[in-house]
Amino acid sequence: MEHSSLHIPEISMLPFVLMLASIAILPLTLNHYWEKNKNKLIIGLILSIPVVIYLLSTGLTGALYHTIVFDYIPFIILLGSLFVITGGIYLTGDIEAKPTINTLFLGIGAVLASFMGTTGAAMLLIRPVIQTNKEREYKVHTILFFIGIVANCGGLLTPLGDPPLFMMYLRGAPFTWFFSLFMEWLLTNSLLLIIYFLVDSYFYKKEKPSAIRIDKAVIKPIKIEGRINFYYLVGVILAVALLNEQYLPFIKTNHYLKFIREFAILALAYLSMLTTPRLTRTSNNFTWGPIEEVAYLFLGIFITMVPCLLYLEANAKTLGVTSTTQFYYYTGLLSSFLDNTPTAVTFHSLALGLKQSAPSIVAGIPEEILKAICTSAVFFGSITYIGNGPNFMVKAVAEENNIKMPDFFSYMLRFSIIVLLPIFIMVQLILM
Repeated sequence: MEHSSLHIPEISMLPFVLMLASIAILPLTLNHYWEKNKNKLIIGLILSIPVVIYLLSTGLTGALYHTIVFDYIPFIILLGSLFVITGGIYLTGDIEAKPTINTLFLGIGAVLASFMGTTGAAMLLIRPVIQTNKEREYKVHTILFFIGIVANCGGLLTPLGDPPLFMMYLRGAPFTWFFSLFMEWLLTNSLLLIIYFLVDSYFYKKEKPSAIRIDKAVIKPIKIEGRINFYYLVGVILAVALLNEQYLPFIKTNHYLKFIREFAILALAYLSMLTTPRLTRTSNNFTWGPIEEVAYLFLGIFITMVPCLLYLEANAKTLGVTSTTQFYYYTGLLSSFLDNTPTAVTFHSLALGLKQSAPSIVAGIPEEILKAICTSAVFFGSITYIGNGPNFMVKAVAEENNIKMPDFFSYMLRFSIIVLLPIFIMVQLILM
């Protein structure tokens, strides 16, 4: 779509700003109101109404249709299906909470996050990690590193890993292109695991001998229920990787086949519901609440985002954001305090509007800029609790288990600014 000649007034972006402000502020100020999903839907719809009216009155309904049909629907189907399938896998056990074991847990999570999504990997592993460490007094640091590694930085290698990456996949980045982010993934997660091992070793030595004795005595082997869901998960990976125009060119010309990937993914989710014992999901505390929340919030985000994306494409050259470094840090800043998915989409639109030439173009923009946007959106989502959806979910599960987690600002002061941020700066300096 060509939008560079359009005049998009700045006021049309206000609903998008208010939508993101609601997500950032209301959980902290009106938590009781915000925790009801229907209220999120109400706010999203109220803010969407002026945008829909504006787009209808200016003949820009094509942009709205494209966003809802080709972005929002595939996005929700993928996230919902991953949520259903991973919710059918239940992991139990209580093994010895040594630094090596804990580091191995987080390392496994870093790998799983790219293939079952950061939310799926985090929800699969958080309870076994807490159960394993329940005899230990010092465990808050383990949850903090878990948020950094499993709920965020591990999810960089495939479009399934984190929603911003899937949005870039929908915009034309090939499934296998994301493997080119391997060095960023390896450097970041290796450094985090090394630092975690040293920190956990320090706290392990401070534990009371009686706590260590009990931890060694109470051992329950790791047990996996709902193994069949791993096959469905492989099916989703193959559907996303292969059922697209890159491998099936006829999809482009046949409207009925446009959503063959989404139908395949939904079928796998349906099979997961049919074949997973209800008790397994009950043990996993599976409810539809979290995916309802995502569907309602992102309906509002995707609709209100349309004028913003049009504005950025039309005015990209006057905004002054042109270099890879600028894209990395601006995407990172907004991903830290807003949701990282709309942030990534916004900066992709900005890069499209620049129409820069480069030796390698991926998803319509220079490859180096796409790398900066993807890496930054995924990593910087861990800087605050609100940067990425799984962060709050992990915090909530930890607090359910009587682990006193730091508040919003303490999380930043005690962990993300002193541990995560220096690593992210190092990644930019070395690899960008």
